[in-house]
Amino acid sequence: MRYLKNIETQGGVCVRPILYSFRRCPYAMRARLAVASAGIEVELREIVLRDKAAAFLEASPKGTVPVLVADGVVEESIEVMDWALAHSDPEGLLYAGQAARDLVERCETEFKGHLDRFKYAVRYEDVDPEEERTLASVYLRELDGMLADQDYLFGDKIGFADIGIAPFVRQFANTDRAWFNAQGWVRLRDWLDRFVDSDRFASIMTKYPKWEEGDAVTVFPAEV
Repeated sequence: MRYLKNIETQGGVCVRPILYSFRRCPYAMRARLAVASAGIEVELREIVLRDKAAAFLEASPKGTVPVLVADGVVEESIEVMDWALAHSDPEGLLYAGQAARDLVERCETEFKGHLDRFKYAVRYEDVDPEEERTLASVYLRELDGMLADQDYLFGDKIGFADIGIAPFVRQFANTDRAWFNAQGWVRLRDWLDRFVDSDRFASIMTKYPKWEEGDAVTVFPAEV
């Protein structure tokens, strides 16, 4: 793929947008997936959440990734996806329109809270992790049903919903993979395995050192 170069300008000088990221965060994963699919070249700055860089906190005091600094500051992962694919969508990831975006938003409102209370139960008071896993599974069974006659959530090609949701299903599955694989959602499991085993996913999971002021620029995606 040939990447778009330096799409923002400052005083007539071309500069790359900056993407603050954290490799293992599913929100940051889906932002990187959208940026890579769009073919937009950014300066990637890997953040360590326990030791956040001052420049990162200055850009976004809330201190969560991803954060995109371009013609403004974009602080929500789904909005980074919107930004990237509004600039360029060569794969046609937006083919399912608002329905796909709604399903991604429901991942956060109906699924992620239960996932967190299942995976990180010790952080919460009076939480039954088994109950939270059961509640999270309602959304997953719906996804499995959507995959009954097609390879992806809205058709026979990957789209916005797939890249926006798969990192979170991966996080859920990896909490107890034996349990996940034993469930009846065979189509969902196959969909997740295809995603995790794909070159697409591998390409956005490169390990980078913690970014510090003065470091050499890390260009993402790396051209191959």
